[in-house]
Amino acid sequence: MKVKEMIDALNLKLLTKDVSEDALYADVEGGYASDLLSNAMGQAQPGMVWVTMQGHQNVAAVASLIGLSAVIVAGDGPVAADTLNKANLNDVVIVATEEPAFEVIGKLYALGVGRA
Repeated sequence: MKVKEMIDALNLKLLTKDVSEDALYADVEGGYASDLLSNAMGQAQPGMVWVTMQGHQNVAAVASLIGLSAVIVAGDGPVAADTLNKANLNDVVIVATEEPAFEVIGKLYALGVGRA
């Protein structure tokens, strides 16, 4: 599944308007969920989508460092303007939803994300 397909299927709001077409059409190769940056840094893998409620600037840095395909900020969590600026500069897709993380993760799984 491509990031753009995931955004459309889950009706996610694209927050990083200046990301490249390459970022929007990157493969989603799995998923990871945590609100702890250190957990994401230690366990998430390149190409995964990260589901979190965190919206501060370090989320964009971690996503870029790991090479994640996208970050979903769930639960209508606030996303700082600095976060979006950093994400756009590093070509990191950040999307948002009002749905709780549990619901988003279930929908991702139903779409085939995370299954071999």
